[in-house]
Amino acid sequence: MLHVVSRSASDQRKDERVNEMIERVTELNSDDDAASFKSIEASEDEAYHSPDEETSGIASQPTPPQPKREHPPRLGKDPKPASSPVPAEESQTAIPPPPERFPKDEEDALLVQSNDLKVKANALFANGSYENALQQYDQALALCPNYLDYPLAILRSNISACNLKLKDWDAAVKAATKGLDCLENLEPLPRPVPKPKAGDDKTGPLPETNEVEEVTPALEARLAALELSGQTLDAVKKLQTKLLLRRSTGSTQLATWSSLQSASEDLSLLLTPSLRPSLSPTDDRNVIVRMRELGPRLDDAKTREMAEMMGKLKGLGNSLLKPFGLSTSNFQFVKGEAGGYSMNFEQNPKKEE
Repeated sequence: MLHVVSRSASDQRKDERVNEMIERVTELNSDDDAASFKSIEASEDEAYHSPDEETSGIASQPTPPQPKREHPPRLGKDPKPASSPVPAEESQTAIPPPPERFPKDEEDALLVQSNDLKVKANALFANGSYENALQQYDQALALCPNYLDYPLAILRSNISACNLKLKDWDAAVKAATKGLDCLENLEPLPRPVPKPKAGDDKTGPLPETNEVEEVTPALEARLAALELSGQTLDAVKKLQTKLLLRRSTGSTQLATWSSLQSASEDLSLLLTPSLRPSLSPTDDRNVIVRMRELGPRLDDAKTREMAEMMGKLKGLGNSLLKPFGLSTSNFQFVKGEAGGYSMNFEQNPKKEE
């Protein structure tokens, strides 16, 4: 009997302890629970943060060392480190490193050989031996170091002139384009101006421009390249006008819709305030006349090529409809008053003459 009473007293003391613990737990509010839960989450996620990301500034209590947790696997390329982001403006104006150059004595020797071949080619061109001149220009181009932009552009311009004489219009356009690309490192081409209207000869004085170009890394690189080339800005612009004239001539002779558009754009560039002073009076008048003549030719080329394209589409449609006993003539498109089109089906269309 005494043993049972002693046992009940022990159980009672245990119950009192349990009740006391329950009371302590219930006294905790929800905010303390949330704060405790967040602190637990923070301690668990700490292993995933890089050193640069641990900048919360919240003092933490010392915790026992935890085993290092591995990062979860990620698909794709790893992002760049957050410690060295590349601003968008800096990436757009980033200047490529300068090309490796030959030693000065080697560069001078190569340039002398290239110039000797160019002089021979000029003599052949003057005598009307355009094919032989073209070969000499190609050899001079092969010897000229590929970082000497101005001499390369001159050779490309002369090659374009040879191809124009040989009526190889496509090669002339490509050579002039490569020459203009070389000069982009010294002075980029200006933006085109609107086409002249009928009756506007554009012979009046050019509007004065007081715009000052902002000094950027790209501008500094161009100025450095121009100084290194030993040429002036006027010389570069004169060569640009010559290349544009030759490219527009080749594009005009190709006589396709796209090539005529390219010729019109080149002629528009020549009339910009930046390049027009470099034109001779004769070239200036010729550019205006050629621009006026290009308008009707552009319209004719557009109409012709659109008709050819529609003819090919019609032939394709007839080949697809033929197994069903139909043709594109069974479908007539009628333009409505609102500007839209409606399609009518005709069982027995009139035969085309």
